[in-house]
Amino acid sequence: MRERGSGSLFREKYRDKKTGKLKACRTWTMKLWVGGRFLKRSARTASRAVANKKLEQWKASLRQGVYVPDADQTRFDDLASLLLDEYRANGRKSLDRVEDAVDHLRDFFAGCRVQALSTERVLGYVRYRQEQTAANATVNRELAALKRMFRLGEKAGKVVRRPYIDMLQEHNARTGFFERGEFDAVLAHLPDDLRAVFEVAYDTGWRVKSEILTRQWSHVDFRSGWLRLEPGETKNGEGRQFPLTPDLRAVLERQRDRTIAAEKTTGAIIPWMFHRSGKPIKSFRRAWVTACKKAGIPERIPHDFRRTAVRNLERAGVPRSTAMKMVGHRTESIYRRYAIVDETMLKEGAVKLQALHDTQQGPASNVVSLMDVTRSRRLGSSTGRVTGSGRGRIGRGARGKSRKPEDKFMVGRDGIEPPTPGFSVLRQLVLVRISR
Repeated sequence: MRERGSGSLFREKYRDKKTGKLKACRTWTMKLWVGGRFLKRSARTASRAVANKKLEQWKASLRQGVYVPDADQTRFDDLASLLLDEYRANGRKSLDRVEDAVDHLRDFFAGCRVQALSTERVLGYVRYRQEQTAANATVNRELAALKRMFRLGEKAGKVVRRPYIDMLQEHNARTGFFERGEFDAVLAHLPDDLRAVFEVAYDTGWRVKSEILTRQWSHVDFRSGWLRLEPGETKNGEGRQFPLTPDLRAVLERQRDRTIAAEKTTGAIIPWMFHRSGKPIKSFRRAWVTACKKAGIPERIPHDFRRTAVRNLERAGVPRSTAMKMVGHRTESIYRRYAIVDETMLKEGAVKLQALHDTQQGPASNVVSLMDVTRSRRLGSSTGRVTGSGRGRIGRGARGKSRKPEDKFMVGRDGIEPPTPGFSVLRQLVLVRISR
């Protein structure tokens, strides 16, 4: 007799539309009661033995708690919707990047069942994107989005297992920075409404788009001398403030005078620190590329100002913990990634090293060999014993509390003291004059 709760197999019946007769399907269907609810799923086989094995596997997954109802019906688009909804609900600043990554993933995986997204299928996507000349860093951002989809699907009960997704190696570490002359050349070709923006970026190293262009006049305190970023406005969510150096204060005061003149012309209050005719600056890419080309350094990007600021702080000798707070690096590993050493700093290090070598130049070493000093002072026999006169000299030197500069004693070539009289050693001894 079948045990209660062990499940069952049956063939579903249907009525033929042409003949009207009731017929049974060729494939078997599995049936189980789980939590007081009737569940059934197709075994997708016409063999009863194979169907029975699948039924046992289904029951085992239920006992282990790894069964996910309707997981075989989950498709890529369901996971993509989960990811985008999660980003929108949390107000993540990188939503636009994720949307771009999802668009590329959808071109390849649209309509696919999640259970069919194996490691081999993901590797196929990597090859597909590389054929489109996508950089490894770009592909990694898309794979990271795919990983996040599977984690969210697992939490939502839509995914049974996550495939292994290996990331590609990235060799895109940038080393760009601005020397003062290069920065002045770019600044001369920028429009008036952007010059103050990049002067602040050069001094502070803050991110141009998210941390400088979003500043309002309420964020600067000329009396106390601080420029502020409120908590939640930065990439890591922490607030930050930068002291107004004389150069930075002069830039902001000029920008304030320019804003006051614009307010008188338009008759409207302008809350933004950096603006175009009273409206916040949204895009500056074309103006930036044009200025860099005219300055003769077309490969520069605005993010190079962060590396420049970190390098300048290192040159100025600012403590690393203070510099990290000023620029906005939470971990020292990320700070070291931006602390680029240029040729000038290497030359300065070489000069300091040579100065150390010069101070270490002293009198020549006073080590002499036994043969050069005298041939009358000999070692003992081939067993390495010290002669009696030598023993007496060593004993007197060892017993004395202080040794005169002219005293001599016997030590081994490797720095080991002579053996106690009566013992032998298989090492040649040398005579060392100790000068104090």
